[in-house]
Amino acid sequence: MRDIDQTVSDALAKEERALLARIDQDPGHIAQLAALFGGRSGWVSVVLMITQSVLFVAGVWAGWRFFGATDALSALHWGLPAAVLLIMALMIKLAMWPAMQANRLMLSLKRLELLIVRSRQT
Repeated sequence: MRDIDQTVSDALAKEERALLARIDQDPGHIAQLAALFGGRSGWVSVVLMITQSVLFVAGVWAGWRFFGATDALSALHWGLPAAVLLIMALMIKLAMWPAMQANRLMLSLKRLELLIVRSRQT
């Protein structure tokens, strides 16, 4: 009976070491951004990025027309939409940062839970 308990304990320790090694490495910014496009709500991030890209391209196009305008009314006609579109694109991009922070926080909580479990076992 003691041999079985020791075998289970050894196997559990190996699994915990593998899990801790995987959790201990903080992912870089690119890996965190890529993680936004996976999981249950990954499709929302994809839709937001497509929308942000369309708004940015439209804002740059309107900005190009703004700088090519010859009179004040034409400049106002293109400048205001350019500013609004670019600000909207920026706001959508900034809306994804809290999700990255939440993922980073969840990773830290998992690391803390694992450390608590390991300290209770010893």
